[in-house]
Amino acid sequence: MSRPPRILGLMTGTSVDGIDAVLIELPGWPEFGTASQPPALSGPAPRVTVLEHRYTPFQDDLRHALLAAGRDEARTSEITQAHFWLGEVLAEAAADLSGEADLIASHGQTIHHIPAPDAARGWHTRSTLQIGEASMIVERTGKPVISDFRPPDMAAGGQGAPLVPFADRITYAEEGVRRAVHNLGGISNLTYLPGLDGAGVIAFDTGPANALIDEAAGLFHQRFDQGGRMGALGHVADTLIRSWLDDPYLLAPPPKSTGRERWNLQALPGVFELNPEDIAATVTAFSAQTIARAYQEFVVPLGLDEIVVAGGGALNPTLMAQLRSALAPVPVVTFEERGWNSGAREAAAFAVLGYYAFQGWPNTLPGTTGARHAVIAGKLSRPSPTQR
Repeated sequence: MSRPPRILGLMTGTSVDGIDAVLIELPGWPEFGTASQPPALSGPAPRVTVLEHRYTPFQDDLRHALLAAGRDEARTSEITQAHFWLGEVLAEAAADLSGEADLIASHGQTIHHIPAPDAARGWHTRSTLQIGEASMIVERTGKPVISDFRPPDMAAGGQGAPLVPFADRITYAEEGVRRAVHNLGGISNLTYLPGLDGAGVIAFDTGPANALIDEAAGLFHQRFDQGGRMGALGHVADTLIRSWLDDPYLLAPPPKSTGRERWNLQALPGVFELNPEDIAATVTAFSAQTIARAYQEFVVPLGLDEIVVAGGGALNPTLMAQLRSALAPVPVVTFEERGWNSGAREAAAFAVLGYYAFQGWPNTLPGTTGARHAVIAGKLSRPSPTQR
């Protein structure tokens, strides 16, 4: 290979809005199969080069099918069909960029995530399910694909999430800078990077971000709250927010992870007693307060120089203004204000995880997932010789 390794990352997040396809290059990193272990981190961040980023929005029928597959009453046939349907769409999204890639890493769509037993909910064991059949991507592109990243960590006693912090440390950690990298997707999650020390990394899902806001937007027949306008229209029901803030998940210390199965409008007592405008305003304020409280309780006491925000929520001025107010004087800036690509962050992260997995190197931080040890997360699907 006459150039650095190139990996194509495919990501569909908890907002269930579309596919980010990101082609990365790893300048200075070992070629495939040429090193027994990765190099130590050094020098300034970032250490990953994004060559191209393309976003493919889901058509309404596929989006509805994926959301339906994640509901408790979903039928096996619905999940099975969504699994292969999404695989086809992922393969289409990968096709144009795969020619330059040596490897493809596909996270898939999480339709259910059970990070810990919960008898009250009928959850008796840790489990997770991401759909989007990798064989469809292999068949279309002729490239090896790493997929199904979360189960190996769960088998080692972890929660299978968050996994992105492993790549965040490689990409964004800097000596002497105490930085939080925050994703405002359907679910809100953060990675705390205290310089280059991997042992000091903290990462967890704080709770909801866009999941509740998007549902509220659906009451206006919209996919999301464009420009934060709906969240700014109504009145905030502070009494309801105070009761929701007592949720045991929000009070629990990290490591922890969560998903849409827990954070949805049906699970919020009293929310439908409000009119649609007040629902939008209230869930926006609730999401902001859960994020701010997570920082104040678990991160700010450690020392924090800045928070850099990615994800769709970074485009919501109402949510961002509330976060900046609640977290002052800590600066809250967007990826774009740093000159980084926020839309590429998670797909690029799984491209890095895929590179490590293909090399046979552990690619998880057990301190962030609660696992007994680091694992090689991801399963390999190879093309046949006739495809190459």
